[in-house]
Amino acid sequence: MSLMPATQIPLGGPDLPQQRRLVTELPGPRSAEILARKADAVPSGVGHTVPVAAVAAGGGIVVDADGNALIDLGSGIAVTSVGNAHPKVAAAIAAQAAQFTHTCFMISPYESYIAVAEALNRLTPGAFAKKTALFNSGAEAVENAIKIARKYTGRAAVAAFDHGYHGRTNLTMALTAKAMPYKSGFGPFAPEIYRAPMSYPFRDGLTGPQAAERAITQLEKQVGADNLAAVIIEPIQGEGGFIVPADGFLNRIQDWCRANGIVFIADEVQTGFARTGRMFASEIFGIEPDLVTTAKGIAAGLPLAAVTGRAEIMDASHPGGLGGTYGGNPIACAAALAAIDIFENDGVIERAQQIGALLKGRLTAIQAQDARIGDIRGHGAMIAVEFVDPQTGAPDAALTAAVARACIAQGVIILTCGTFGNIIRFLPPLSIGDALLNEGIDILTAALAAQ
Repeated sequence: MSLMPATQIPLGGPDLPQQRRLVTELPGPRSAEILARKADAVPSGVGHTVPVAAVAAGGGIVVDADGNALIDLGSGIAVTSVGNAHPKVAAAIAAQAAQFTHTCFMISPYESYIAVAEALNRLTPGAFAKKTALFNSGAEAVENAIKIARKYTGRAAVAAFDHGYHGRTNLTMALTAKAMPYKSGFGPFAPEIYRAPMSYPFRDGLTGPQAAERAITQLEKQVGADNLAAVIIEPIQGEGGFIVPADGFLNRIQDWCRANGIVFIADEVQTGFARTGRMFASEIFGIEPDLVTTAKGIAAGLPLAAVTGRAEIMDASHPGGLGGTYGGNPIACAAALAAIDIFENDGVIERAQQIGALLKGRLTAIQAQDARIGDIRGHGAMIAVEFVDPQTGAPDAALTAAVARACIAQGVIILTCGTFGNIIRFLPPLSIGDALLNEGIDILTAALAAQ
């Protein structure tokens, strides 16, 4: 077994040199050895995108076991938004770990869980009384939001949308639209889950109200409003392709839900916590969901998730009906409180807006020279490029995969997404500098030109 000695492992956080550096091909020998151990010890179903073994990260850089430094345009899928190993977060984690690591909030409550709940009640959209329950993952938050909505309404049916992604548990797989790799072969799935068409302006050409009426008509005819406990939707879809609905779509869906006693759930797991240049993407569209699910960026890399919503809905469950052994772990809560302080007070939201402007400007210039870029969309530091056949407009998954592979080989962490696999998504940490962002786009430009 060969591991990098502790004395050779660089410190992470903002002190990490912010320079891309390739000293080996990827993977280098040490990463290759570690990945070989992964193949022996970890199921093949647990895949990986970048062929490296990480040892440090900070700012906009991830360092591997061979000393390669890669530009991070993924943030661990929108998790390390305030930056990896942020000093405030690291200090909060260390201080809490020295006090106690676990009691189970359902056995011996502690103040940090309550403080996180109070912060989320204050920060999430909606000028009404709210309550929050904490969990471990986005999928767990979504499951509990559905449980709460069903208990509150006494109804069973739940509607999700085309291209939506909500998790990998049985219920959330049923809500998720994409079969491969998330659902194929894993059924049967939870019952009473229905799907409606999403507003997808690049492909459907509909206004927001038109797309909403299409979805509402389908739900009324195929499910019945009186049978629906909840409608769940990502304000900007994540894994489905960073699809931004047309103006008015979410507002009309929300109004219809309220008129029919249906709980309107915004899944802000990927869009929450400054990612879109607002604290929550719901604010962009002027909606106030009944329930909001959050995770990812909430605790700067520690596992934490939440359901926040109207107090009367959140209180529908009987005592003991919500919870979990690790939900709201004290170390994760300490990290979340530090991260929330950074989001509110350290200019992170403004930085997300700056990143979005830079990315859109650079990508639009590339699009003007290359008709294979069909669409550029998103808000803040959540931007996507959709690749298409310029003659037909059909999704071009092969080109997308080739560009991503070429970028990764040059030391730029790039993620793909989309129902058709034809979208590159940009989710850089909000701590990344402009120089690294521009260098990453330069490499993407060269990779695209080479295809």
